[in-house]
Amino acid sequence: MKAKKITVNRWIIRLEKGEEIVEALKKFSTQQSFTGGQFTGIGAVGSVTVGLFEIESKQYHSLELVGDFEVTSLMGNLSTMKGEAYLHLHVTISDKNHRVYGGHLNQGVVSATAEIIFEELPDLGERYFDDETGLNLLDLPEF
Repeated sequence: MKAKKITVNRWIIRLEKGEEIVEALKKFSTQQSFTGGQFTGIGAVGSVTVGLFEIESKQYHSLELVGDFEVTSLMGNLSTMKGEAYLHLHVTISDKNHRVYGGHLNQGVVSATAEIIFEELPDLGERYFDDETGLNLLDLPEF
């Protein structure tokens, strides 16, 4: 991983072949002591696992794909849960036939490069597990 601060609160991150995206971005966030922010990115992966949360059963269903894929969009946010960095990332990828897959990014291994912009934001809040939805939700005040 290589990274450069480009404005007061914005970084450009380049992940290299073989790096796992979620793990690398969590490491970056933890090393910099960030507690809130947003990610956007593009790149290429050779293996990726995307998830879909089924509301009724409260279970994630994952799809693992292996091959050449373009990351056409990676986006998500950084918050904390139990005081640790918590990434919530979604991804859209396309294959050689231009079929598109997407969902919650569980893991993705870079096959060539990934270029990701991180914008540090004020503390987004702590997450908590919500029994009703079965998800880790941001603990925000009523509006």
